[in-house]
Amino acid sequence: MSEQISAAVGAEAQELGDGRTLSNRELLRALLRKPQFIVCSLLLLGFFTMAAVPKLFTSADPRFCELAKSRQGRSSGHPFGFDIQGCDYFANVIYGARPSVLVSICASFGVFVLAGSLGLLAGYFPGFVDGLISRTADVLFSIPGIVVLIVILNSVANRSIWIIVGVILLIGWPGGMRLMRATVFSVRNREYVLAARSIGVPPVRILRKHVFPNAMAPLLAMTTLGIGGMVGLEAALTFLGVGLQPPSISWGSQFGVAASYRDTPHLFIWPALFISTMTISFMIIGDSIRDALDPKLMR
Repeated sequence: MSEQISAAVGAEAQELGDGRTLSNRELLRALLRKPQFIVCSLLLLGFFTMAAVPKLFTSADPRFCELAKSRQGRSSGHPFGFDIQGCDYFANVIYGARPSVLVSICASFGVFVLAGSLGLLAGYFPGFVDGLISRTADVLFSIPGIVVLIVILNSVANRSIWIIVGVILLIGWPGGMRLMRATVFSVRNREYVLAARSIGVPPVRILRKHVFPNAMAPLLAMTTLGIGGMVGLEAALTFLGVGLQPPSISWGSQFGVAASYRDTPHLFIWPALFISTMTISFMIIGDSIRDALDPKLMR
């Protein structure tokens, strides 16, 4: 039996040697060779810092307002001008980063964990477990996601960041689950998994030690690509009136206000610039990770 396990481990090592998968160090080295990855990572680091410690970027109070300065343009000490209530718009945009970062990161991480766990179970246990999870996913696939989000969030009286994250998790896992399930199907019958089964290793340990590490790469790439979409989704929900509620400050709520004041372009330009920059940065990083993990591109 030890010879069988050694042969299985040797086969896995051979796969690594052929360049079809990357170690963490090799993956990081491949990513750091991409200038766009470094630039976008620095931009996101700035956004994360902005969300965590906004006072590093502005000393102004975003809720201190002077109606006499309503919708005025930029001036000394106020580079983004003022909003409709005469509040410093630069401070509002800076403080609006936190909801977007929290929703995008927490929802994406939650979807990764939920989709990965359900995909593992569906792919490794064909039959009843696979059927139950897959049919549930089919039901969610058949309903337009944005409609479900609007209906559920519209029925919630007090919508916080965590309520929005929870609803996104509720409808956001089927796509990732399908991808993970398909990957697990290709991994579950490899030599090292069969060897572990033959010596009585518990299924939970097999999934944790052998299947998940070798099946997570496609889901990881998909998740990083999707984080940018989460930023836009949070802004869209708030713009539609079913996202965060006042007095919460977010880029989506700033969009909603700007839509009613088209003669004041700076109300729209600055949150749009920040949202698009963060979204594109996430997507470029996700694209870089996908390229690095793609076996065809690693040869």
